[in-house]
Amino acid sequence: MQFGLNFFPCLSPAQKPAAQYFAEAMHLVGLADELGYTHIRQVEHYFHYYGGYSPNPIVFLAAAAQRTRRARLATGAVLPAFNNPLKLAGELGMLDGLSGGRLDAGFARAFLPHEFRHFGVSLDESRRRFTEGVAQIKLLLERENVSSEGEFHSFRDVTSLPRPTQQPHPPIWVAATSTPQSFEETGRAGYGIMTIPLEPQRMRELIGLYREGWRSAGHPGRGTVMSNFIMCCLPSRAEAYALAREPTNGHLQGVAAAAADWAKGASTKDYPGYDRMIAQISKETFEDQVTKGVGLVGTPSDVIDMVRAYHADVGGFESASLHVAPSTMPVEGAERAMRHFAAEAMPKLAAL
Repeated sequence: MQFGLNFFPCLSPAQKPAAQYFAEAMHLVGLADELGYTHIRQVEHYFHYYGGYSPNPIVFLAAAAQRTRRARLATGAVLPAFNNPLKLAGELGMLDGLSGGRLDAGFARAFLPHEFRHFGVSLDESRRRFTEGVAQIKLLLERENVSSEGEFHSFRDVTSLPRPTQQPHPPIWVAATSTPQSFEETGRAGYGIMTIPLEPQRMRELIGLYREGWRSAGHPGRGTVMSNFIMCCLPSRAEAYALAREPTNGHLQGVAAAAADWAKGASTKDYPGYDRMIAQISKETFEDQVTKGVGLVGTPSDVIDMVRAYHADVGGFESASLHVAPSTMPVEGAERAMRHFAAEAMPKLAAL
């Protein structure tokens, strides 16, 4: 089991100016190598306080590359639906070089209706844009003098520069939430998969589809699953709860607000069940997350038990991406939790 850091800003300028957020995030990034965290991760979002401070995770990770020497830099994830593959391939190649070959290239379909609306992209094109975009970016990273005639983007006889440091290309990941097709197709493609901790039995089924897709395509092993968790590990359970409650609720309220269009009737064949899923998330609280064992908040013993139980319930995962500074979490509290988890919990979970 590996443990990394996930930086998912959910803040308005009134809560924390961007310059302060980035300075605090880079302070925490700078502790990753010392404490044994194996990746730094950030997602791509726009226009809303939920994720709005991360419109380009490649820029964030380029800064993180200069604060670390060992941690992997994971786009978790970039969005082909809103990017030209020629531009994105070049930027990913640049980040791989700046980090000395530490890039993990994660991609996602995007899921927030307001982003599609502002970019003038149809939700009904989501899967096609994603599939085409990932294939074209992989082609550009893998080979030189390449051509592609796509539905949305085309190019002829082009070589993307800079060439990636990792050959034939950086590891590819796909972020998936709840659509069975996404899990199965990601496994068949031989990519790692990034998930969020939904109800354990449901996640067991989805991860099972990913593993089966992986096996059916003849890939060795069983693939790699990364799951994302809010984490606040401190010596006292009461102190951990008091510190994490408001920031966790702020993050949950943020996703519900950003995804409110699903509750208003947004519908598309590419996102089956998202209206129900967002309706459920909108009811979630800090207490729900902890009770379900997917909010890793408490003493080291509490957190160890939660990780072990969730790992068993879903059929195993290889990497945990820890959201240590959700919403308004004070940077001092996030650092204390990072240090305490690394010293008291991480060594006992490494063998999972």
